[in-house]
Amino acid sequence: MAPDRMVRATAPTLEDVASAAGVSRSTASRVINGSPHVSPTVVRAVHDAIDRLDYVPNRAARSLANRRTGAIALVVPEDTTRFFGDPYFSAVMRGISEVLHDSDYVLTLQLAHEIESSAKTIRYLRGGNVDAALIVSHHAGDHILDALGGALPVVFGGRPIADGDSGAYYVDVDNTDAARRGVQHLIDSGRERIAHIAGPADMPAGVDRLEGWRLALDGAGLDATRVVHGDFSRSGGSAAMRLLLERFPDLDAVFAASDLTAFGAMSVLAGSGIRVPRDVAVLGFDDSPAAAEHDVPLTTVRQPAVDMGRRMATMAIDLLAGREVPHRAIMDTEVVVRASA
Repeated sequence: MAPDRMVRATAPTLEDVASAAGVSRSTASRVINGSPHVSPTVVRAVHDAIDRLDYVPNRAARSLANRRTGAIALVVPEDTTRFFGDPYFSAVMRGISEVLHDSDYVLTLQLAHEIESSAKTIRYLRGGNVDAALIVSHHAGDHILDALGGALPVVFGGRPIADGDSGAYYVDVDNTDAARRGVQHLIDSGRERIAHIAGPADMPAGVDRLEGWRLALDGAGLDATRVVHGDFSRSGGSAAMRLLLERFPDLDAVFAASDLTAFGAMSVLAGSGIRVPRDVAVLGFDDSPAAAEHDVPLTTVRQPAVDMGRRMATMAIDLLAGREVPHRAIMDTEVVVRASA
């Protein structure tokens, strides 16, 4: 053992640290808890004492004193198949994990698809088990913000349904403008009969991307009736593509509301002997890792899912620390052109 270390029979206490640093117990506690109202000299003295004593803060006691758990929940109102099958969720979760890894917080995951499990999740969140909640894939019927009733800080991934005067914190992209720019690329490349596989009508992302598609077509004087709703999944894209081909066999392009939806649509087109992009161009949304590796690399709208997760986690930590946080953070998007369009 280094000569400047003290050898003790029992674990050092906060009182021992305070005594070794020559400060009061309350001052030592403020230093350990990161209070800004302590002089740099005292901070150095306390940290030197911590090093000499090998003191480890009692986080359980700190949690009781501060009413903090050290946990932040990621809440995804989807079933396990959707969560583990959609690369968007893994990208957002990666960004959240990167930020929390460098903090004192741990991440817990709550999947709450059915009504009963949603109610159980609300009870869990309101029960003092976590300090904050990050909510991704919010649907119109979830009403989770109302149910939590201000019990803890909440940050949404994506604009919540009740935006406006709700006071909700969220991270999103401008889905309407991003979709409009993506569809404009199809128009500029000469496509005129552009269909849309829309996302769920109970999610802002689905509604906004549909609106962006319509704005682009209206601006070009093109027909905006070729639309079928899906659910952001590959199977939903396949089913919607089959319906589009039945109803609008003359279409020459498809804008799918997600990359997974686009992959499902492309499989149906290939099975029908329709060549991409020669016969039908395909545009996705997400720029998931598989987009560049598909048999026909996918033209898509890139949204920075990892960065969105990072921003969500940072906002939650800032809220817990009492710092000023803007209610919304809108991230940039980019149209990534590949072979499919």
